Amino acid sequence: MRNVTILGLVSFFTDFSTEMISGMLPLFIVTELGASRAILGAIEGSAELVSYGFRLVSGSLSDKIRRRKIFILAGYALSTISKPFFSLSFNWFDVLIIRISDRIGKGIRTAPRDALIADSVVEESSGKAFGLHRTIDQSGAIAGPIAGYVLLQFLDIRDIFILSLIPGAIALIILIFFVREVITKAVTNEFRNNFLHLLRENRPFIVLLVITGIFGLGAYNFSFILLKSSDLGVIESSIPLVYVTINITHTAVGIPSGIITDRIGKEKVLILGYSVLLVSSFLMILFHGNFIYAFILASVYGLYIGITETVQRAIIPKYVDSIIRGTAFGLYNLIIGLSFFIGNIVFGYLWDIYGLTIAISFSSVFVITAILGMIAFIRNRD
Repeated sequence: MRNVTILGLVSFFTDFSTEMISGMLPLFIVTELGASRAILGAIEGSAELVSYGFRLVSGSLSDKIRRRKIFILAGYALSTISKPFFSLSFNWFDVLIIRISDRIGKGIRTAPRDALIADSVVEESSGKAFGLHRTIDQSGAIAGPIAGYVLLQFLDIRDIFILSLIPGAIALIILIFFVREVITKAVTNEFRNNFLHLLRENRPFIVLLVITGIFGLGAYNFSFILLKSSDLGVIESSIPLVYVTINITHTAVGIPSGIITDRIGKEKVLILGYSVLLVSSFLMILFHGNFIYAFILASVYGLYIGITETVQRAIIPKYVDSIIRGTAFGLYNLIIGLSFFIGNIVFGYLWDIYGLTIAISFSSVFVITAILGMIAFIRNRD
Protein backbone atom coordinates (compact mmCIF):
# COMPACT_ATOMS: atom_id res chain seq x y z
CA MET A 1 0.00 0.00 0.00
CA ARG A 2 3.03 2.35 0.17
CA ASN A 3 2.90 3.11 -3.55
CA VAL A 4 -0.86 3.52 -3.38
CA THR A 5 -0.57 6.04 -0.55
CA ILE A 6 2.17 8.09 -2.23
CA LEU A 7 0.30 8.10 -5.54
CA GLY A 8 -2.67 9.31 -3.52
CA LEU A 9 -0.58 12.25 -2.26
CA VAL A 10 0.46 13.08 -5.81
CA SER A 11 -3.19 13.07 -6.81
CA PHE A 12 -4.07 15.12 -3.71
CA PHE A 13 -1.90 18.06 -4.72
CA THR A 14 -2.85 17.77 -8.39
CA ASP A 15 -6.52 17.73 -7.47
CA PHE A 16 -5.94 20.69 -5.15
CA SER A 17 -4.55 22.55 -8.17
CA THR A 18 -7.35 21.47 -10.51
CA GLU A 19 -10.30 21.81 -8.18
CA MET A 20 -9.39 25.24 -6.82
CA ILE A 21 -10.47 26.49 -10.27
CA SER A 22 -12.95 23.82 -11.47
CA GLY A 23 -15.79 25.08 -9.30
CA MET A 24 -15.49 28.53 -10.90
CA LEU A 25 -14.87 27.45 -14.48
CA PRO A 26 -18.44 26.58 -15.64
CA LEU A 27 -19.87 29.96 -14.63
CA PHE A 28 -16.73 31.69 -15.96
CA ILE A 29 -17.41 30.06 -19.34
CA VAL A 30 -21.15 30.73 -19.40
CA THR A 31 -21.31 34.10 -17.64
CA GLU A 32 -18.05 35.93 -18.38
CA LEU A 33 -17.28 34.41 -21.77
CA GLY A 34 -20.91 34.17 -22.91
CA ALA A 35 -21.05 30.50 -23.92
CA SER A 36 -24.26 28.43 -23.97
CA ARG A 37 -24.91 25.27 -21.97
CA ALA A 38 -24.47 23.25 -25.16
CA ILE A 39 -21.01 24.76 -25.66
CA LEU A 40 -20.18 24.05 -22.03
CA GLY A 41 -21.20 20.44 -22.59
CA ALA A 42 -19.10 20.33 -25.77
CA ILE A 43 -16.06 21.71 -23.96
CA GLU A 44 -16.32 19.19 -21.12
CA GLY A 45 -17.22 16.32 -23.42
CA SER A 46 -14.44 17.07 -25.92
CA ALA A 47 -11.84 17.43 -23.19
CA GLU A 48 -12.83 14.15 -21.58
CA LEU A 49 -12.97 12.37 -24.94
CA VAL A 50 -9.39 13.40 -25.73
CA SER A 51 -8.36 12.40 -22.21
CA TYR A 52 -9.87 8.94 -22.50
CA GLY A 53 -8.35 8.43 -25.96
CA PHE A 54 -4.87 9.09 -24.62
CA ARG A 55 -5.48 6.61 -21.80
CA LEU A 56 -5.68 3.78 -24.32
CA VAL A 57 -2.40 4.81 -25.96
CA SER A 58 -0.44 5.41 -22.76
CA GLY A 59 -1.84 2.31 -21.07
CA SER A 60 -0.87 0.08 -23.98
CA LEU A 61 2.61 1.64 -24.25
CA SER A 62 3.20 1.17 -20.53
CA ASP A 63 2.42 -2.54 -20.98
CA LYS A 64 4.84 -2.76 -23.88
CA ILE A 65 7.85 -1.09 -22.25
CA ARG A 66 7.01 -2.50 -18.77
CA ARG A 67 7.26 0.97 -17.20
CA ARG A 68 4.44 3.08 -15.77
CA LYS A 69 6.14 5.98 -13.97
CA ILE A 70 7.43 7.86 -17.02
CA PHE A 71 3.89 8.19 -18.40
CA ILE A 72 2.52 9.19 -15.02
CA LEU A 73 5.15 11.93 -14.70
CA ALA A 74 4.60 13.27 -18.23
CA GLY A 75 0.85 13.44 -17.68
CA TYR A 76 0.99 15.24 -14.36
CA ALA A 77 3.56 17.71 -15.73
CA LEU A 78 1.41 18.66 -18.73
CA SER A 79 -1.67 19.24 -16.56
CA THR A 80 0.31 21.37 -14.11
CA ILE A 81 1.72 23.58 -16.85
CA SER A 82 -1.59 23.99 -18.72
CA LYS A 83 -3.96 25.32 -16.07
CA PRO A 84 -2.39 28.77 -15.46
CA PHE A 85 -3.09 29.62 -19.11
CA PHE A 86 -6.81 29.91 -18.27
CA SER A 87 -5.85 33.39 -17.05
CA LEU A 88 -5.18 34.39 -20.68
CA SER A 89 -8.47 33.10 -22.12
CA PHE A 90 -10.93 35.61 -23.58
CA ASN A 91 -13.43 33.37 -25.38
CA TRP A 92 -14.77 29.84 -25.03
CA PHE A 93 -12.44 28.49 -27.74
CA ASP A 94 -9.40 29.57 -25.67
CA VAL A 95 -10.83 27.63 -22.73
CA LEU A 96 -11.42 24.61 -24.96
CA ILE A 97 -7.76 24.48 -26.05
CA ILE A 98 -6.45 24.83 -22.49
CA ARG A 99 -8.98 22.37 -21.11
CA ILE A 100 -8.02 19.81 -23.76
CA SER A 101 -4.32 20.28 -22.94
CA ASP A 102 -5.03 19.70 -19.26
CA ARG A 103 -7.09 16.59 -20.04
CA ILE A 104 -4.42 15.22 -22.39
CA GLY A 105 -2.16 15.26 -19.34
CA LYS A 106 -4.78 13.40 -17.37
CA GLY A 107 -5.19 10.94 -20.23
CA ILE A 108 -1.47 10.21 -20.43
CA ARG A 109 -1.15 9.47 -16.72
CA THR A 110 -4.41 7.79 -15.71
CA ALA A 111 -4.25 4.27 -17.23
CA PRO A 112 -0.56 3.73 -16.31
CA ARG A 113 -1.24 5.08 -12.81
CA ASP A 114 -4.25 2.82 -12.29
CA ALA A 115 -2.24 -0.12 -13.66
CA LEU A 116 0.60 0.73 -11.24
CA ILE A 117 -1.87 0.79 -8.34
CA ALA A 118 -3.26 -2.59 -9.44
CA ASP A 119 0.28 -3.99 -9.88
CA SER A 120 1.22 -2.83 -6.37
CA VAL A 121 -1.40 -4.94 -4.56
CA VAL A 122 -3.02 -8.35 -4.87
CA GLU A 123 -6.35 -8.47 -6.76
CA GLU A 124 -8.29 -9.33 -3.59
CA SER A 125 -7.28 -5.94 -2.16
CA SER A 126 -7.83 -3.89 -5.32
CA GLY A 127 -11.10 -2.38 -4.06
CA LYS A 128 -9.43 -1.22 -0.86
CA ALA A 129 -6.42 0.11 -2.78
CA PHE A 130 -8.49 2.12 -5.25
CA GLY A 131 -10.76 3.32 -2.44
CA LEU A 132 -7.73 4.53 -0.46
CA HIS A 133 -6.27 6.28 -3.49
CA ARG A 134 -9.62 7.86 -4.32
CA THR A 135 -10.08 9.13 -0.77
CA ILE A 136 -6.63 10.77 -0.59
CA ASP A 137 -7.11 12.09 -4.12
CA GLN A 138 -10.50 13.59 -3.31
CA SER A 139 -9.25 15.20 -0.11
CA GLY A 140 -7.42 17.54 -2.45
CA ALA A 141 -10.70 18.07 -4.26
CA ILE A 142 -12.15 19.31 -0.96
CA ALA A 143 -9.23 21.53 0.03
CA GLY A 144 -8.87 23.00 -3.48
CA PRO A 145 -12.35 24.54 -3.84
CA ILE A 146 -12.21 25.85 -0.27
CA ALA A 147 -8.91 27.56 -1.10
CA GLY A 148 -10.46 28.85 -4.32
CA TYR A 149 -13.47 30.24 -2.44
CA VAL A 150 -11.24 32.05 0.08
CA LEU A 151 -8.97 33.44 -2.62
CA LEU A 152 -11.97 34.58 -4.67
CA GLN A 153 -12.90 36.99 -1.86
CA PHE A 154 -9.61 38.85 -2.40
CA LEU A 155 -8.40 38.04 -5.91
CA ASP A 156 -9.75 37.96 -9.45
CA ILE A 157 -10.48 34.52 -10.85
CA ARG A 158 -7.69 34.93 -13.40
CA ASP A 159 -5.17 35.39 -10.58
CA ILE A 160 -6.38 32.13 -9.02
CA PHE A 161 -5.78 30.34 -12.32
CA ILE A 162 -2.11 31.35 -12.06
CA LEU A 163 -1.79 30.29 -8.41
CA SER A 164 -2.96 26.78 -9.34
CA LEU A 165 0.61 26.15 -10.50
CA ILE A 166 1.94 25.88 -6.92
CA PRO A 167 0.21 22.69 -5.65
CA GLY A 168 0.74 21.08 -9.06
CA ALA A 169 4.48 21.60 -8.72
CA ILE A 170 4.45 19.99 -5.26
CA ALA A 171 2.76 16.91 -6.76
CA LEU A 172 5.53 16.57 -9.34
CA ILE A 173 8.24 16.68 -6.67
CA ILE A 174 6.57 13.90 -4.65
CA LEU A 175 6.10 11.79 -7.77
CA ILE A 176 9.71 12.11 -8.93
CA PHE A 177 11.34 11.23 -5.62
CA PHE A 178 8.99 8.85 -3.82
CA VAL A 179 6.87 6.75 -6.21
CA ARG A 180 8.39 3.33 -6.99
CA GLU A 181 8.19 1.58 -10.32
CA VAL A 182 6.76 -1.97 -10.34
CA ILE A 183 8.26 -4.01 -13.18
CA THR A 184 5.67 -6.24 -14.84
CA LYS A 185 6.25 -9.42 -16.84
CA ALA A 186 7.53 -8.99 -20.38
CA VAL A 187 4.86 -8.95 -23.07
CA THR A 188 5.19 -12.13 -25.14
CA ASN A 189 4.48 -12.52 -28.85
CA GLU A 190 0.97 -13.72 -27.97
CA PHE A 191 0.18 -10.29 -26.58
CA ARG A 192 1.93 -8.04 -29.09
CA ASN A 193 -1.44 -6.74 -30.20
CA ASN A 194 -3.00 -6.26 -26.79
CA PHE A 195 -5.99 -4.39 -28.14
CA LEU A 196 -7.11 -7.22 -30.45
CA HIS A 197 -6.42 -9.79 -27.75
CA LEU A 198 -8.86 -8.05 -25.40
CA LEU A 199 -11.54 -7.90 -28.07
CA ARG A 200 -11.15 -11.54 -29.17
CA GLU A 201 -10.46 -13.39 -25.94
CA ASN A 202 -12.27 -11.62 -23.10
CA ARG A 203 -16.04 -11.68 -23.53
CA PRO A 204 -16.94 -10.59 -19.95
CA PHE A 205 -14.70 -7.54 -20.33
CA ILE A 206 -16.36 -6.64 -23.64
CA VAL A 207 -19.80 -6.88 -22.01
CA LEU A 208 -18.61 -4.52 -19.28
CA LEU A 209 -17.43 -2.10 -21.97
CA VAL A 210 -20.88 -2.12 -23.58
CA ILE A 211 -22.69 -1.53 -20.28
CA THR A 212 -20.28 1.24 -19.33
CA GLY A 213 -20.73 2.90 -22.71
CA ILE A 214 -24.51 2.89 -22.35
CA PHE A 215 -24.26 4.38 -18.89
CA GLY A 216 -21.81 7.04 -20.08
CA LEU A 217 -24.42 8.39 -22.51
CA GLY A 218 -26.56 9.34 -19.52
CA ALA A 219 -23.82 10.44 -17.12
CA TYR A 220 -23.82 14.25 -17.17
CA ASN A 221 -20.88 16.32 -15.90
CA PHE A 222 -20.74 18.07 -12.51
CA SER A 223 -20.78 21.41 -14.38
CA PHE A 224 -24.53 21.01 -14.88
CA ILE A 225 -24.99 20.55 -11.13
CA LEU A 226 -23.20 23.87 -10.61
CA LEU A 227 -25.40 25.59 -13.21
CA LYS A 228 -28.50 24.20 -11.50
CA SER A 229 -27.13 25.54 -8.21
CA SER A 230 -26.97 29.00 -9.74
CA ASP A 231 -30.60 28.63 -10.80
CA LEU A 232 -31.46 27.68 -7.21
CA GLY A 233 -30.07 30.99 -5.95
CA VAL A 234 -26.45 30.30 -5.02
CA ILE A 235 -24.44 33.45 -5.76
CA GLU A 236 -21.48 33.15 -8.12
CA SER A 237 -18.80 33.66 -5.47
CA SER A 238 -20.27 30.78 -3.43
CA ILE A 239 -20.49 28.23 -6.24
CA PRO A 240 -17.11 26.74 -5.17
CA LEU A 241 -18.77 25.76 -1.87
CA VAL A 242 -21.31 23.68 -3.79
CA TYR A 243 -18.40 22.04 -5.55
CA VAL A 244 -16.76 21.38 -2.18
CA THR A 245 -19.94 19.61 -1.11
CA ILE A 246 -19.76 17.31 -4.15
CA ASN A 247 -16.18 16.45 -3.29
CA ILE A 248 -16.82 15.92 0.43
CA THR A 249 -19.40 13.20 -0.19
CA HIS A 250 -17.27 11.86 -3.05
CA THR A 251 -14.35 11.51 -0.66
CA ALA A 252 -16.35 10.15 2.26
CA VAL A 253 -17.69 7.23 0.26
CA GLY A 254 -14.39 6.25 -1.41
CA ILE A 255 -12.87 3.81 1.11
CA PRO A 256 -16.22 2.36 2.32
CA SER A 257 -17.35 1.63 -1.25
CA GLY A 258 -13.96 0.08 -2.03
CA ILE A 259 -14.12 -2.22 0.98
CA ILE A 260 -17.75 -3.17 0.28
CA THR A 261 -16.92 -4.05 -3.34
CA ASP A 262 -14.30 -6.54 -2.15
CA ARG A 263 -16.89 -8.19 0.10
CA ILE A 264 -20.16 -8.28 -1.85
CA GLY A 265 -19.01 -7.87 -5.44
CA LYS A 266 -17.92 -4.95 -7.58
CA GLU A 267 -20.77 -5.34 -10.05
CA LYS A 268 -23.45 -5.00 -7.35
CA VAL A 269 -21.91 -1.83 -5.95
CA LEU A 270 -21.65 -0.38 -9.46
CA ILE A 271 -25.42 -0.84 -9.81
CA LEU A 272 -25.79 1.13 -6.59
CA GLY A 273 -23.68 3.94 -8.00
CA TYR A 274 -25.76 4.07 -11.18
CA SER A 275 -28.93 4.19 -9.09
CA VAL A 276 -27.67 7.14 -7.06
CA LEU A 277 -27.30 9.12 -10.31
CA LEU A 278 -30.99 8.47 -10.97
CA VAL A 279 -31.81 9.96 -7.56
CA SER A 280 -29.66 12.98 -8.39
CA SER A 281 -31.51 13.40 -11.68
CA PHE A 282 -34.89 13.26 -9.93
CA LEU A 283 -33.74 15.96 -7.49
CA MET A 284 -32.56 18.16 -10.39
CA ILE A 285 -36.18 18.31 -11.58
CA LEU A 286 -37.83 18.41 -8.13
CA PHE A 287 -35.80 21.22 -6.52
CA HIS A 288 -36.77 24.86 -7.11
CA GLY A 289 -36.22 28.24 -5.50
CA ASN A 290 -34.07 27.51 -2.43
CA PHE A 291 -30.29 27.64 -2.36
CA ILE A 292 -30.17 24.97 0.39
CA TYR A 293 -31.40 22.46 -2.19
CA ALA A 294 -28.19 23.04 -4.16
CA PHE A 295 -26.13 21.54 -1.35
CA ILE A 296 -28.46 18.54 -0.97
CA LEU A 297 -28.25 17.93 -4.71
CA ALA A 298 -24.46 18.26 -4.63
CA SER A 299 -24.23 15.75 -1.78
CA VAL A 300 -26.21 13.10 -3.65
CA TYR A 301 -24.29 13.68 -6.88
CA GLY A 302 -21.02 13.36 -4.96
CA LEU A 303 -22.10 9.97 -3.63
CA TYR A 304 -22.69 8.81 -7.20
CA ILE A 305 -19.24 9.99 -8.33
CA GLY A 306 -17.48 8.48 -5.32
CA ILE A 307 -19.04 5.05 -5.77
CA THR A 308 -18.78 4.72 -9.54
CA GLU A 309 -15.28 6.12 -10.00
CA THR A 310 -13.90 3.84 -7.31
CA VAL A 311 -15.64 0.69 -8.52
CA GLN A 312 -15.16 1.26 -12.25
CA ARG A 313 -11.40 1.21 -11.76
CA ALA A 314 -11.37 -1.62 -9.22
CA ILE A 315 -13.40 -3.96 -11.43
CA ILE A 316 -10.79 -4.15 -14.23
CA PRO A 317 -8.24 -6.37 -12.40
CA LYS A 318 -10.98 -8.94 -11.83
CA TYR A 319 -11.39 -9.61 -15.53
CA VAL A 320 -7.99 -8.72 -17.06
CA ASP A 321 -4.56 -10.27 -16.50
CA SER A 322 -1.79 -7.94 -15.32
CA ILE A 323 0.17 -8.39 -18.56
CA ILE A 324 -2.34 -6.28 -20.52
CA ARG A 325 -3.92 -4.30 -17.70
CA GLY A 326 -2.68 -0.95 -18.93
CA THR A 327 -4.33 -1.55 -22.30
CA ALA A 328 -7.53 -2.65 -20.58
CA PHE A 329 -7.70 0.50 -18.45
CA GLY A 330 -7.07 2.58 -21.55
CA LEU A 331 -9.75 0.86 -23.65
CA TYR A 332 -12.26 1.00 -20.80
CA ASN A 333 -11.66 4.73 -20.40
CA LEU A 334 -11.89 5.35 -24.15
CA ILE A 335 -15.40 3.89 -24.21
CA ILE A 336 -16.37 6.05 -21.24
CA GLY A 337 -14.94 9.11 -22.99
CA LEU A 338 -16.79 8.53 -26.27
CA SER A 339 -20.13 8.05 -24.55
CA PHE A 340 -19.50 10.96 -22.16
CA PHE A 341 -18.65 13.25 -25.09
CA ILE A 342 -21.88 12.45 -26.93
CA GLY A 343 -24.05 12.43 -23.81
CA ASN A 344 -22.93 15.80 -22.45
CA ILE A 345 -23.32 17.64 -25.75
CA VAL A 346 -26.85 16.25 -26.16
CA PHE A 347 -27.69 16.91 -22.49
CA GLY A 348 -26.61 20.57 -22.74
CA TYR A 349 -28.41 21.04 -26.06
CA LEU A 350 -31.64 19.54 -24.75
CA TRP A 351 -31.49 21.74 -21.62
CA ASP A 352 -30.94 24.85 -23.76
CA ILE A 353 -33.68 24.12 -26.31
CA TYR A 354 -36.31 21.99 -24.53
CA GLY A 355 -35.64 22.46 -20.82
CA LEU A 356 -34.12 20.49 -17.97
CA THR A 357 -36.87 17.87 -17.73
CA ILE A 358 -36.26 16.63 -21.28
CA ALA A 359 -32.50 16.56 -20.70
CA ILE A 360 -32.95 14.51 -17.52
CA SER A 361 -35.32 12.13 -19.31
CA PHE A 362 -32.68 11.53 -21.97
CA SER A 363 -30.10 10.78 -19.28
CA SER A 364 -32.37 8.49 -17.27
CA VAL A 365 -33.21 6.20 -20.21
CA PHE A 366 -29.55 5.26 -20.64
CA VAL A 367 -28.86 4.96 -16.92
CA ILE A 368 -31.80 2.59 -16.40
CA THR A 369 -30.71 0.53 -19.42
CA ALA A 370 -27.20 0.21 -17.96
CA ILE A 371 -28.61 -0.90 -14.60
CA LEU A 372 -30.69 -3.61 -16.26
CA GLY A 373 -27.69 -4.67 -18.33
CA MET A 374 -25.51 -5.01 -15.24
CA ILE A 375 -28.18 -7.06 -13.46
CA ALA A 376 -28.30 -9.43 -16.45
CA PHE A 377 -24.50 -9.59 -16.51
CA ILE A 378 -24.40 -10.64 -12.84
CA ARG A 379 -27.02 -13.35 -13.38
CA ASN A 380 -25.14 -14.78 -16.36
CA ARG A 381 -21.87 -14.83 -14.40
CA ASP A 382 -23.57 -16.61 -11.50
